[in-house]
Amino acid sequence: MDQPPKSLSRLIRAGFADAARAADLLGDTGLKLWPSDSNVIVDALAASADPDLAVRQLHRLAEAAADDGDLLAELASQERLRARLIAVLGASSALGDHLVANPGEWPALRDSPGSIVLDDATDARTLRLAYRRSLLRIAAADLAGEADVDATMTALTALADATVQAAFVMAGGVPETHLAIVAMGKCGGRELNYVSDVDVIFVCPDDHDPAASAPIAIKLMQICAQVAWPVDPALRPEGSRGPLVRTLSGHFAYYRKWARTWEFQALLKARPAAGDIDLGQEWQASLADFVWHAAERPEAVADIRAMRRRIIDAVPRDEVDREIKRGPGGLRDIEFAVQLLQLVHGRNDVSLRSASTIEALTALIDGGYVGRADGEALLRAYRFLRIVEHRLQLQRLRRTHTVPNDPAALHWLAQALGYRNGPEHSAVTLFRADWAGHSTDVRRLHAKLLYRPLLEAVARVPSNDLRLTPEAAKRRLEVLGYADPAGALRHIQALIGGVSRTAAIQHTLLPALLSSFADEPEPDRGLLAYRQVSEALGASPWYLRLLRDEGPVATRLAEILGRSRYATDLLTRDPEALRLLADDRELTPRDADVLCAGFAAAAARHGDPLTAGAAVRALRRRELFRISSADLLGVGITDILQVGNALTAITDATLAATLAVATQTVLPGLRFAVIGMGRLGGSEMSYASDADVLFVYEAPEGMAEDAASGAAHAIAEQLRRILAVPAPDPPLVVDADLRPEGRQGPLVRSLGAYHQYYARWSKVWEAQALLRARFVAGDADPGGTFPGARRRDALPGRRSVPGTGDRDPAHQSAGWTTNVCRAAPIRAPTSNWVAAVSRMWSGRCSCCSCGTDTQWPGCGRPARSKRWQRRRTPVSSRPPTPTRCGTRGGGPAGSATR
Repeated sequence: MDQPPKSLSRLIRAGFADAARAADLLGDTGLKLWPSDSNVIVDALAASADPDLAVRQLHRLAEAAADDGDLLAELASQERLRARLIAVLGASSALGDHLVANPGEWPALRDSPGSIVLDDATDARTLRLAYRRSLLRIAAADLAGEADVDATMTALTALADATVQAAFVMAGGVPETHLAIVAMGKCGGRELNYVSDVDVIFVCPDDHDPAASAPIAIKLMQICAQVAWPVDPALRPEGSRGPLVRTLSGHFAYYRKWARTWEFQALLKARPAAGDIDLGQEWQASLADFVWHAAERPEAVADIRAMRRRIIDAVPRDEVDREIKRGPGGLRDIEFAVQLLQLVHGRNDVSLRSASTIEALTALIDGGYVGRADGEALLRAYRFLRIVEHRLQLQRLRRTHTVPNDPAALHWLAQALGYRNGPEHSAVTLFRADWAGHSTDVRRLHAKLLYRPLLEAVARVPSNDLRLTPEAAKRRLEVLGYADPAGALRHIQALIGGVSRTAAIQHTLLPALLSSFADEPEPDRGLLAYRQVSEALGASPWYLRLLRDEGPVATRLAEILGRSRYATDLLTRDPEALRLLADDRELTPRDADVLCAGFAAAAARHGDPLTAGAAVRALRRRELFRISSADLLGVGITDILQVGNALTAITDATLAATLAVATQTVLPGLRFAVIGMGRLGGSEMSYASDADVLFVYEAPEGMAEDAASGAAHAIAEQLRRILAVPAPDPPLVVDADLRPEGRQGPLVRSLGAYHQYYARWSKVWEAQALLRARFVAGDADPGGTFPGARRRDALPGRRSVPGTGDRDPAHQSAGWTTNVCRAAPIRAPTSNWVAAVSRMWSGRCSCCSCGTDTQWPGCGRPARSKRWQRRRTPVSSRPPTPTRCGTRGGGPAGSATR
């Protein structure tokens, strides 16, 4: 196969897909620009969005404009004209066709767009020509990079305003007509694109007949449709079913009684654009109160969210991922989020009352309603998507918002947006990457802003409560239930005083938080605690951002601060724990194994025992806040048993980690264990419970008993000393008063000494106390064989003791307590009395898996057959045991130690 000539290779490298055709058009039989070592016009053609389209259009234009001056000579000598004209020819076949059909129009590109004047148009044809001339200038400045997207949207809107005004005059509108044309939607917000309907509302004075003004409005719409685009009055009251023109009072009555939330949302974009401007401004002012109170409707926030979902559902399924306007991550997501924030916060902040999305979003950022990083991401995405929309529409001057999936069309779009093929990535790949990044940001931030729980709380606060004098504020606080309104007002003024961004964000948060505090038992204390937490974390960049942006954190914080001094004290001592409130999963109690591992790792990072103990206690404080918050909020914890189990697991982990620190210098071979008693042993700890424990040890062979006892005593004292060091934590009192002989007895005993005491000298209450004995921490040998102690891993589903790594041996009968009830034997493997009573009440056997049975003498059952049956039937599958005494396990219970 013959290789292409060198000149064709240069054209191919320059970006011409049909190099042969381009060579013919540029060569001696065409434009006479090729071959040439260097030609600025050819270079400009190669740099355009579609070089092949640009050269074809230029060739056609040069032929059509042969009698209107030396086009090519001016292109070669005037850089700006060359950049503007060739950019248009390569990006828009529609505007290129317009220039070919009207070859005298290209000199209009010599100058910048400037002001738009259409007053010299006398009919629809001349108005259309003037409109296209102005549109050509705007597009040229846009494509040549002389105007950014903001300036382009403003220019297109100004062109639309001038076109509507010219059409109004042509339709018979005169100053005496008193018909106001109010722009809505993108035109109202000065965000018009190249091809779009222009949404309007027609208004006449009360002393004019709307029917007399309707013909002018109809004629205006017909002229605009011939010249540029349709004029759409569907946003008027009652839509297409309502009258085309209404009076001021007619609009007022409709919006006062019948308007829905989306109609007030649409009014955010209203702007008098043509006709009687003074009348339009009067109309806008009369409806302002309705707009800025719309968010107080109970259904307002939900209505706006539902409307956004309906818009997405209306997009064809095969286009939803390519729709840059209505699809997820598109322009509508940004607009709806901004408009909802405007409706909620604009009641009190007039800086947010802008019809422009960019201006409103900038004001939201400056006012602290949206984080800077989030707001800047939305602004970048909005401008990017607007530019994509402009390029799509410019190609054929057709209304479209869908990115093509055809490879050639997609390549053209990427080129038109300024992307070029590189050594590693194609222009299309680079465009897709940027588009995906912006779309992802918009989806995330749309959900974050539109579904922010705090938004609904702020919306429910009446507008009058947002603007109160100090005296009125005191009265309002007193009505809300604050016992010290003056003190509460001082806290508020301390939080919102000044002009800092922090004060602005607090000003946004406080209205909803004050109402939340008022719903709690102690609103004054809740507000005081909120101020303390805010002052402790005020310099932290994440604190106010977390309250404002992250789900239900603000409302949850208000509930906690207003309900519980205990949780409040925990938070003020560890403000960073506030992060736990952002995620439901963070409020779920952690497994005992996870707690033990975490506490042990924290202690192991420090060589000094007191420092290690402080690290363990800091973790305990964080876990206590987790549990208390979940308990108060009803998240992650559903009943009181879970609270007791969770608090017990925290205490177990604290004792295990502290014991590991205390035994660092212990005598080799000495085995030491902590036995939980009382609520700790029964896994029924409360927030203020002491840790009732017994200390037990076993000396290794060959060690003197005095030495072993002294070492064990030192361990126990060290453990208690570490946990008793003054610190900003809820204290954990290690109480060993349930030991044999109470406070008069030794703090630590050997396993044999405990057996001997309980066998010979213990009283009934001491045997009763052993019902709740449970191995908690330390070595498994003395702990697992302690009289009456239940190992945590002996319960069904548990195989090992947390933190020890040992396996579950067979039950050691010398260490188990047997409870006997009227109906069935209860050899309970749990020391939780609630669970034990529940089992007795249900009539089910609560014996352990060892299968040993005890017969109540008054039951009258055949003991042999029942024992035989129980030994062969798994505990989990045994049916409730019937009784002949007429009771269901509720009789008196005794205890015996085997």
